[in-house]
Parts: sequence; C-alpha cells; structure tokens
Amino acid sequence: MLEKMDFGKMDKTVLRYADFIIKWRWIVILLTLGLVGFAASGASNLGFSSNYRAFFSEENPELTAFESFQNTYTKNDNIMYVIQPADKDLTKAEVAEAVEKITKEAWQIPYAIRVDSVTNFQHSWAEGDDLTVDDLIRDGANLSSGALDDKWSTAKGEPLLYGNLLAEDMQATGVNVTLQYPEKEIHEVPAAAAKARAIADEVRAEYPDLKIALTGVSMLNNAFAEAGMQDAASLMPLMYLILIIVMIFTLRSFTGTISTVFVIGFAVVTAMGWAGHVGILLTPISITAPTIILTLAIADSVHILISMLNSMRDGMMKLDALRDSIRVNFLPVSITSVTTIVGFLSLNSLDTPPFHDLGNITAVGIAAAWLYSLTFLPAFVSLLPVKVKAKTTEPKGLAKWLESYARWVTAKRRTVLTVSTIAAVVMIALIPKIEINDQWVEYFDWSIPFRADAEFGMNELTGVYLIEYSVEAAGPGGISDPVYLQNLSNFTDWLRTQPEVEHVFSYTDIIKKLNKNMHGDDDGWYKVPDDRALAAQYLLLYELSLPYGLDLNDRVDIDKSATRITASLGNMTTKETRVFLDRSEGWLRDNTPKYMHAISTGPTVMFSYISERNIKGMLKGNAVAIVIISIIMMVALRSFGIGLLSLIPNGVPILMTFGLWAVVFGNIGMAAASVSAVALGIVVDDSVHFLTKYLRARREKGLDKAEAIHYAFSTVGIALIVTTVILTLGFLVMALSTFQINEQLGLMTAATMVVALIMDFTLLPTLLMVGHKDKEEKGSQNEDDTVPHPAE
Repeated sequence: MLEKMDFGKMDKTVLRYADFIIKWRWIVILLTLGLVGFAASGASNLGFSSNYRAFFSEENPELTAFESFQNTYTKNDNIMYVIQPADKDLTKAEVAEAVEKITKEAWQIPYAIRVDSVTNFQHSWAEGDDLTVDDLIRDGANLSSGALDDKWSTAKGEPLLYGNLLAEDMQATGVNVTLQYPEKEIHEVPAAAAKARAIADEVRAEYPDLKIALTGVSMLNNAFAEAGMQDAASLMPLMYLILIIVMIFTLRSFTGTISTVFVIGFAVVTAMGWAGHVGILLTPISITAPTIILTLAIADSVHILISMLNSMRDGMMKLDALRDSIRVNFLPVSITSVTTIVGFLSLNSLDTPPFHDLGNITAVGIAAAWLYSLTFLPAFVSLLPVKVKAKTTEPKGLAKWLESYARWVTAKRRTVLTVSTIAAVVMIALIPKIEINDQWVEYFDWSIPFRADAEFGMNELTGVYLIEYSVEAAGPGGISDPVYLQNLSNFTDWLRTQPEVEHVFSYTDIIKKLNKNMHGDDDGWYKVPDDRALAAQYLLLYELSLPYGLDLNDRVDIDKSATRITASLGNMTTKETRVFLDRSEGWLRDNTPKYMHAISTGPTVMFSYISERNIKGMLKGNAVAIVIISIIMMVALRSFGIGLLSLIPNGVPILMTFGLWAVVFGNIGMAAASVSAVALGIVVDDSVHFLTKYLRARREKGLDKAEAIHYAFSTVGIALIVTTVILTLGFLVMALSTFQINEQLGLMTAATMVVALIMDFTLLPTLLMVGHKDKEEKGSQNEDDTVPHPAE
C-alpha cells in the first residue's frame, strides 16, 4: 500500500545523512583520500596480457580441443616474415642471401624452437641407392642466376612450399619461426616480437629494396597488447578533456567542475587499483574500463550539482541547496548506480574473460563513483564558494523548450505513442539482418602494424587463417598403414579442391616424395607406399637425415599414431568458415574409418564460434539482469506497475539500436554480446530519474498525470539531456579505439544512449498518460496514492 509518507520518511533520513557529511566534511575528505591512496597502490601490479587465449574461458570447448592438439604436436605460436623484392623477382642472389640471413638470425628470437624457409627446406633426392637430404638453397649469394632459377623452380614443385612459404605467383616468400613460450612472464611475447622486428629492421637496412612484413600468431598476440596500450595513452586523456569542456559549459561553475573531476578521477583510480590488487591482466577490451567509468561516473555528480545550482538560482543558500539536492537525488542516484552495476556484472555470463574483467572493473568504478558522489562531493563543495546567477522569472533556452515540449507531448500523447511504437517495431524487425563476423585480423585498425602486415601477407603470400586437424591412425605406428595413408591423401586432395583453401600441409606429401626418391626419382612413384613396413622405413631414414630443429615432431605424433594436417584459408567471414568446418568434418565422416574422424581446431576455429557462445551467455545474463533490475525498480519506487512499465523504455532502445546497426553496417563481431549488458544498466538511468520525479509529483504534490510529467521535464529534463550528451560523447570517444570490438561497442552504446533519450521523451511519458483524462478530478489523486493505476 502506497502512502504519502513514503518519500517523507526517506527524506528525513537522507537530510540527517547530508547534515552528517557536511558537519564532518574534513574527516570525510581525509578518509576518501586514504581510500583512494590505498586503491592506487595496486596499480603497480597491472600489466597487459599478450595472448589471444585470454579471450577464451577455461571451459571453452574449442580452447580445450586446441590445447589437447598442441600437447600432441609442437605448439604453433609463430612469427612469419613475408619478404617481397621491389621488382617482385625472387631469383636474384641478394634475395636468397637475405632469406638465408633472416633464417639464421631468427634462431636468436627468444623461445624460437624451429625456423622454416625456402632456403633451409629439406630437399630430398636419390643418388643410386642412397637418399640425400639437404638445404634447398645454400650460400645463395654465390650461386649463378641459372642455379638459382633451378632452385626456385624446384621449390615451386614442392607442395609443402608452394602456396605456403612461396607465393603462387612467385613474387614473395616467407620465413616461419615457431616459438614455444614457457608462459611464466607477461613480457615473453613482447620480447620475441621486439627481437623479430629488430632483425627485420637490420635486413631492411642492408637490403633496402626488400619489403618485409611480420605476421603470425605471436605478432597477433603482441598486437593485442599494443592496441590496449595505444588506447590507454590516447582515449583517456581525450575523454578527460571532453568531460571538462562539457562540464564547464553545462554547469558553468568552477567548484562544480573541479569537484566532479576529482570524483571521476578517484573512481577510475579506485577501480584500476582494485584490478591490480586482485591480479587482473589488462586486454584491449578491459583497458576501456577507465573510459567507461569516466563517462558513467560523471552522471551522479551532474544530477546532484544541477539540482543544487537550480535551487540556488531560486534563492536558496548554498548549504541548504546542497542538502536539498542530496535529498532529491539520493534515491535515483542509488538506483541508477545499482542497476548499472547489475548490467555490467552480467558480462560475467559471457564466454570471454576480458568481458568479465571489463564488467567487474567498471562495476567497482561505478560503486566508487556512487560513494564519492554522496560523500566526497558534498563535503568538498561545502568548503568552496559557489556563484550562480539569479533565475529569471521566465524560463529561457533549453528550459523554455522543455516546458513547451512537455505541454506538446501530453497534448499529442496518442499520436506520439503510435508513432514511437511503430518506429520501435520496424527497427526491431530488422535485427535478423545482422550477420555475426569475427575475423581477428580485422580486430585492429591500420594504425596497428600487425593489421597492415597481416593484410600484406594474405594478399602476397598465403592465408593467415589456419585450420588444424589431428587425424588418428588405428594405433601406434599406424600412420604407415597404406589404408590410413591413402585415406589421408584423399582428404588432402579434397581439401585442395575447396575454393576456400589456399594451401594444405600434409604428411602424405612427405611420404609420397620419399617413395618417389627411393624409386630413382621416378614421377610414377609419387604416391603413398603400398607396404606398411616400407613406409615406416622411409620415415625412419628421412628423420635420421634431418638436422636439429627441423624434425617432424610438429607434424607426427611421438608414437606415430596420428598426423597433423594444416589448411590455410583465405580472407573469409566466420559464417563462411563455420560452413567450411562442417563440410570438412562431414567429408571425413563419410569417407574414412571412424578412428580418422578428426575435429577441426586452431585459433581460427576458436574465434569462429566465440561470438555464438558469447551471445548464448548474453541471453542468460541479460535475463537475470532484467529480473534483478525490475525487482530493484519495483522495490525502490514502491510500485509494481511502474517497475514493470519501466522495462519497455529500458529494453526497447537496445533492440532498436541493433536494428539500426543492421541497416547501417550489417556485420558485427564479439561486441554484439556485450552491448546489451553494457547498455542495459545505463539506459535505466534516465527513466529512473524521470520516474522518481514523476512519482514525487504525484505523491507529494498531488499533481495529476499530465502535471506530473510537466514537473518531471522541468526538474530533470536538462540533466537527462546533459548526461545523455556526456554518455554519447564518452562512448563515441571509445569508438575511436584501434580495436574493432571496442569501436563497435562504443558506437552501438552511443547510439543506444541517443535512442534511449528519444524513447524517454516520447514513449515513456505517453505510456504514463495511458488512461488519463484531460479533466481528471483532483480527488482521484488520493485513490491513486493508495491503489496505484496499473501503470504505476
């Protein structure tokens, strides 16, 4: 049962709290500084993760499968040098010399365990009954042009090189460095990347006509750290500058501006210090937490300060105005902080740990901003002078427009409700047109060196999207079984006929070559051996001929019970990749014995399914968050109907934004799963402030619905517009990120903020007006207070 005393009892408690803060303001300020100082001490523990595996939870089945695969074979973290002469002629002596130099120097890269290139490719041939295995190109600088032509022609005939370390157009070549990290220090990958770049710079200086690009999994890992550090260095200062400018123009108060700057700065320091204390490693996703906190933390302070300044313009003394502002804003500020925290904590339901970190760090920052806004802010403001201009009798500017708009929207409520509902339905209906796509090369913009190098490598040498298969044999030594080898060869041949595949690395190419060598290099014997013992002997003879670091441990299981096939794919969407994966696994099921039914794996496979898993987690997390937020709204506003009704203006803008995105962009990646969780807690803020003012007018002032809506617009309308501008600018700054996931998250959330304000100014007031009669009797208000309208 609703009673008029609901707000009165709470107001008295809040006023006593405000008096306490003002009385003990110096102690409050000192305690705040102590808490912030303690939190800041954790910042020294912060570091950047440089491993793409950080994007996958320990329970992720694709990650589990890939780790099992890597336990069977050598880990394939790699750095690939892509080398192309200016005239695109590989047959020159200086090109061979440069490739040999990189091949030799690459062994100096920390954690390198293998280096492969055209020059050190283990070329085999027969000399009578003997098998000879040697580097394909040795001392290339002193070879004649004719000899080099022959060497490159031989390389073109090697299926393990052609289309892999040798471009199909013979205009580029590669040096692949395989690394095995101990994974004990966060600086391992950056150290390897730095050494690889130093080698490339040295070779470029010596051979200025060569273009050398660096790609591979290790450079991808390093790019994640680089993107995060670049964003931290550029976005936070820009965000601070924008917020200060906005506050100067909106608050027009030095005291208000400087106190808000302290509050949001303290909130960021507290959150990031907490992250350091609990041992969180930052990623390009979680490093955006400070920018988001700066954007969101300002809202609490703005609402308190605008209310205070308005009261002072009405003639109140500063401390009285400050107390009254805390009284009016304590409940909505607390509700919005809790609902925002709930929204960000729902990110923990996703399958990507960096989103967990983003949600948790931001939640701590929002909690800190709430605490400092209701403690440090009033204590600090109470000490400083605040000057305002007396309010004119007639509203001007935005206030005047809001007054006119409130009259218009209540008068035209049926038309506004109809139009806004149709617009919402149309936009939401477009959501199925969105296509999910996670191509990890495109996660980075062109300011990150990896993006340009990876695109160059895909265009000039070979694809960087690798699909791995570990194809089991019938048992130990089973890879020499002729039936297994023939089935493996058939699968390899099938892969090479697929339009998505640019290169296939298969053990059958090695065993076929050996069979040919052992039959006098007769091309007719380029096929799998038909005798198991013979195939096993060929393999043993070949392994004994290989130099250190170039063995077959990365292609063959230690007990010879499985072999590895690697397919390099071109630039494809994740949807196309998933179709290919299903087709390849289906071919194995239909054409090979059950023990050969391999499951595709690798980073490309992992990223192809991550968005789907995140979206499933999002649906679960959002459902829980919506229930919790609804309960919070109903309890805090003491109205089941109003709490239920608030779900419409809070949920519709998020869905409308997805529809808008489908029209404008069409594709979205991993950000799709996080947008709703991030936006859900934020869009609630405007409706909470509007509804609390609406209910205060209905319950305290005895106004009818139309008058209560006018009151809400006049008291909180400007603050809603100001905070929406700040939130939109903040997330647009985030859209300047060098990391695509952050860019999409920033753009979509900024768009959601704008759509949410429009819905709060159109859909929300017209929904509240349902059942209203223009000549509603005043006496009905008492009934409304005790038995709320269904909308309340």
